[in-house]
Amino acid sequence: MKTTKNDNSVTEKLDIITKRVVKYLYGNKISVATAESCTGGMLSQQITSVAGASEIFGLGLCTYSNDAKVRILGVERALIEQYGAVSAQVAESMAKNVRRLSGADAGVGITGIAGPDGGTPEKPVGTVFVAVTANAGTAVRNLALYEVHAAGEFLTDREKIRKLTVIRALEMLEELCGGTKAEGD
Repeated sequence: MKTTKNDNSVTEKLDIITKRVVKYLYGNKISVATAESCTGGMLSQQITSVAGASEIFGLGLCTYSNDAKVRILGVERALIEQYGAVSAQVAESMAKNVRRLSGADAGVGITGIAGPDGGTPEKPVGTVFVAVTANAGTAVRNLALYEVHAAGEFLTDREKIRKLTVIRALEMLEELCGGTKAEGD
Protein backbone atom coordinates (compact mmCIF):
# COMPACT_ATOMS: atom_id res chain seq x y z
CA MET A 1 0.00 0.00 0.00
CA LYS A 2 1.26 3.43 -0.94
CA THR A 3 1.46 6.10 1.76
CA THR A 4 -0.27 9.33 0.84
CA LYS A 5 -0.12 12.84 2.23
CA ASN A 6 -3.51 12.20 3.85
CA ASP A 7 -2.14 9.10 5.63
CA ASN A 8 0.74 11.17 7.01
CA SER A 9 -1.63 13.87 8.26
CA VAL A 10 -3.73 11.26 10.12
CA THR A 11 -0.58 9.87 11.75
CA GLU A 12 0.61 13.37 12.66
CA LYS A 13 -2.79 14.26 14.15
CA LEU A 14 -2.77 11.01 16.13
CA ASP A 15 0.65 11.82 17.62
CA ILE A 16 -0.35 15.39 18.51
CA ILE A 17 -3.62 14.35 20.17
CA THR A 18 -1.94 11.50 22.05
CA LYS A 19 0.67 13.80 23.59
CA ARG A 20 -1.94 16.40 24.50
CA VAL A 21 -4.34 13.92 26.13
CA VAL A 22 -1.64 12.04 28.05
CA LYS A 23 -0.24 15.37 29.28
CA TYR A 24 -3.75 16.40 30.38
CA LEU A 25 -4.40 13.09 32.18
CA TYR A 26 -0.96 13.19 33.81
CA GLY A 27 -1.41 16.79 34.93
CA ASN A 28 -4.79 16.00 36.45
CA LYS A 29 -3.78 12.63 37.92
CA ILE A 30 -6.46 10.77 35.95
CA SER A 31 -5.68 7.11 35.32
CA VAL A 32 -7.01 5.18 32.34
CA ALA A 33 -7.35 1.55 31.27
CA THR A 34 -8.23 0.26 27.81
CA ALA A 35 -10.05 -2.73 26.35
CA GLU A 36 -9.53 -2.95 22.60
CA SER A 37 -10.68 -5.23 19.86
CA CYS A 38 -10.40 -3.89 16.28
CA THR A 39 -7.56 -1.50 17.16
CA GLY A 40 -5.47 -4.41 18.43
CA GLY A 41 -3.78 -2.46 21.20
CA MET A 42 -3.06 0.65 19.14
CA LEU A 43 -4.62 2.96 21.74
CA SER A 44 -2.50 1.40 24.48
CA GLN A 45 0.59 1.68 22.28
CA GLN A 46 -0.11 5.35 21.59
CA ILE A 47 -0.61 6.18 25.26
CA THR A 48 2.54 4.34 26.32
CA SER A 49 4.59 6.04 23.59
CA VAL A 50 4.53 9.21 25.71
CA ALA A 51 7.14 9.49 28.46
CA GLY A 52 5.53 9.44 31.89
CA ALA A 53 2.48 7.47 30.77
CA SER A 54 3.16 4.84 33.43
CA GLU A 55 1.80 7.35 35.96
CA ILE A 56 -1.67 7.26 34.34
CA PHE A 57 -1.81 3.95 32.46
CA GLY A 58 -1.79 0.60 34.19
CA LEU A 59 -3.79 -1.84 32.06
CA GLY A 60 -4.52 -2.35 28.40
CA LEU A 61 -6.29 -5.47 27.19
CA CYS A 62 -6.65 -6.62 23.61
CA THR A 63 -9.73 -8.82 23.69
CA TYR A 64 -10.07 -9.62 20.02
CA SER A 65 -12.19 -12.76 20.32
CA ASN A 66 -15.68 -12.96 21.76
CA ASP A 67 -14.43 -15.60 24.18
CA ALA A 68 -11.77 -13.20 25.53
CA LYS A 69 -14.38 -10.47 25.91
CA VAL A 70 -16.49 -12.85 28.00
CA ARG A 71 -13.81 -14.71 29.99
CA ILE A 72 -11.33 -11.91 30.64
CA LEU A 73 -13.41 -8.74 30.55
CA GLY A 74 -16.64 -10.16 31.90
CA VAL A 75 -18.80 -9.00 28.99
CA GLU A 76 -22.06 -10.91 29.25
CA ARG A 77 -22.36 -13.49 26.49
CA ALA A 78 -26.04 -12.52 26.20
CA LEU A 79 -25.01 -8.99 25.10
CA ILE A 80 -22.87 -10.42 22.31
CA GLU A 81 -25.61 -12.83 21.26
CA GLN A 82 -28.31 -10.16 21.26
CA TYR A 83 -26.44 -7.17 19.79
CA GLY A 84 -23.27 -8.65 18.29
CA ALA A 85 -19.68 -8.11 19.36
CA VAL A 86 -19.65 -4.90 17.32
CA SER A 87 -22.24 -2.90 19.22
CA ALA A 88 -22.66 0.03 21.56
CA GLN A 89 -23.69 -2.34 24.34
CA VAL A 90 -20.52 -4.43 24.09
CA ALA A 91 -18.24 -1.36 23.82
CA GLU A 92 -19.84 0.08 26.95
CA SER A 93 -19.47 -3.18 28.85
CA MET A 94 -15.82 -3.39 27.78
CA ALA A 95 -15.13 0.15 29.04
CA LYS A 96 -16.92 -0.30 32.35
CA ASN A 97 -15.41 -3.72 33.02
CA VAL A 98 -11.80 -2.73 32.25
CA ARG A 99 -12.21 0.30 34.50
CA ARG A 100 -13.54 -1.92 37.29
CA LEU A 101 -10.80 -4.55 36.80
CA SER A 102 -8.02 -1.98 36.82
CA GLY A 103 -9.32 0.48 39.39
CA ALA A 104 -8.61 3.28 36.89
CA ASP A 105 -10.43 6.61 36.90
CA ALA A 106 -11.49 6.06 33.27
CA GLY A 107 -12.03 3.10 30.98
CA VAL A 108 -12.12 2.94 27.19
CA GLY A 109 -13.76 0.15 25.19
CA ILE A 110 -13.36 -0.23 21.42
CA THR A 111 -14.99 -2.77 19.12
CA GLY A 112 -15.56 -2.62 15.40
CA ILE A 113 -14.92 -3.82 11.88
CA ALA A 114 -11.64 -2.44 10.54
CA GLY A 115 -11.82 -4.33 7.23
CA PRO A 116 -11.14 -4.57 4.47
CA ASP A 117 -13.38 -7.65 4.81
CA GLY A 118 -15.92 -8.72 7.40
CA GLY A 119 -18.60 -6.09 6.97
CA THR A 120 -22.28 -6.69 6.31
CA PRO A 121 -25.00 -4.40 4.94
CA GLU A 122 -26.15 -3.82 8.54
CA LYS A 123 -22.61 -3.30 9.87
CA PRO A 124 -20.28 -2.30 7.03
CA VAL A 125 -16.51 -2.03 7.30
CA GLY A 126 -15.86 1.10 9.35
CA THR A 127 -18.58 0.40 11.90
CA VAL A 128 -16.73 1.10 15.13
CA PHE A 129 -18.11 1.69 18.61
CA VAL A 130 -16.08 3.53 21.23
CA ALA A 131 -17.17 3.82 24.84
CA VAL A 132 -15.53 5.90 27.54
CA THR A 133 -16.54 5.80 31.17
CA ALA A 134 -15.28 8.09 33.92
CA ASN A 135 -16.58 9.87 37.01
CA ALA A 136 -18.52 12.30 34.79
CA GLY A 137 -20.49 9.45 33.19
CA THR A 138 -20.33 7.25 30.13
CA ALA A 139 -20.30 8.17 26.45
CA VAL A 140 -20.74 5.69 23.61
CA ARG A 141 -20.43 6.55 19.93
CA ASN A 142 -20.75 4.74 16.64
CA LEU A 143 -17.94 6.37 14.70
CA ALA A 144 -19.53 5.28 11.39
CA LEU A 145 -16.19 5.56 9.61
CA TYR A 146 -17.79 4.07 6.52
CA GLU A 147 -19.21 7.56 5.99
CA VAL A 148 -15.71 9.03 5.72
CA HIS A 149 -14.76 9.35 2.09
CA ALA A 150 -11.28 9.54 0.65
CA ALA A 151 -10.93 10.48 -3.02
CA GLY A 152 -14.63 9.79 -3.60
CA GLU A 153 -14.45 6.21 -2.32
CA PHE A 154 -15.62 4.64 0.91
CA LEU A 155 -12.89 4.32 3.49
CA THR A 156 -11.83 0.66 3.63
CA ASP A 157 -8.18 1.14 4.60
CA ARG A 158 -7.74 -0.97 7.73
CA GLU A 159 -4.85 1.05 9.17
CA LYS A 160 -6.57 4.39 8.59
CA ILE A 161 -9.78 3.12 10.23
CA ARG A 162 -7.76 1.98 13.24
CA LYS A 163 -5.90 5.30 13.53
CA LEU A 164 -9.07 7.37 13.16
CA THR A 165 -10.67 5.22 15.85
CA VAL A 166 -7.81 5.89 18.26
CA ILE A 167 -7.99 9.63 17.52
CA ARG A 168 -11.72 9.67 18.31
CA ALA A 169 -11.24 7.54 21.44
CA LEU A 170 -8.60 9.96 22.75
CA GLU A 171 -10.86 12.93 22.01
CA MET A 172 -13.76 11.27 23.84
CA LEU A 173 -11.51 10.44 26.79
CA GLU A 174 -10.29 14.03 26.98
CA GLU A 175 -13.83 15.44 26.77
CA LEU A 176 -15.30 13.10 29.37
CA CYS A 177 -12.41 13.74 31.77
CA GLY A 178 -12.94 17.50 31.58
CA GLY A 179 -10.33 18.54 29.05
CA THR A 180 -11.05 20.74 26.10
CA LYS A 181 -9.96 19.99 22.58
CA ALA A 182 -7.48 22.43 21.12
CA GLU A 183 -8.71 24.61 18.26
CA GLY A 184 -8.23 22.97 14.89
CA ASP A 185 -8.48 19.40 16.17
